[in-house]
Amino acid sequence: MPDENSHRFLAVLNKRVEIGKLMNALGHMTAGLTGQVGNPSKMYFLEYKDKDGSVHPGISHFPFIVLAAENSNQIRTARNEAIKRGVALTDFTSTMTIGTSEEQVNATASTQESDLEYWGICLFGPTDELRQFTKKFSLFK
Repeated sequence: MPDENSHRFLAVLNKRVEIGKLMNALGHMTAGLTGQVGNPSKMYFLEYKDKDGSVHPGISHFPFIVLAAENSNQIRTARNEAIKRGVALTDFTSTMTIGTSEEQVNATASTQESDLEYWGICLFGPTDELRQFTKKFSLFK
């Protein structure tokens, strides 16, 4: 296995959004990020077995860090930097909570990026690279 600190999952969540809504957004983003990377073996998911032989599958070898953003614009800035660097990402905006999935896609498509309210972003990549543009965020409390 690789050094467990060589890569990480990182979520940055907007502190201004209600915690229950953020947890929903985090679930969507995490599932989407795993699907987007398309090669789960590179994320090193482990299978834990307890003494009784029960299996606890799909736990990441790499850390998953959750950080707090003061507002949507801080997430937008991190998103732009991740895109520039080619870092795997998913994000979640307020338009993704309106009605059905089709309505959400349409609401997002009819909103300029500069008007989107970002609730969060999830990233996966080399720890050193992610730290270069996320070190200003503090742990989510």
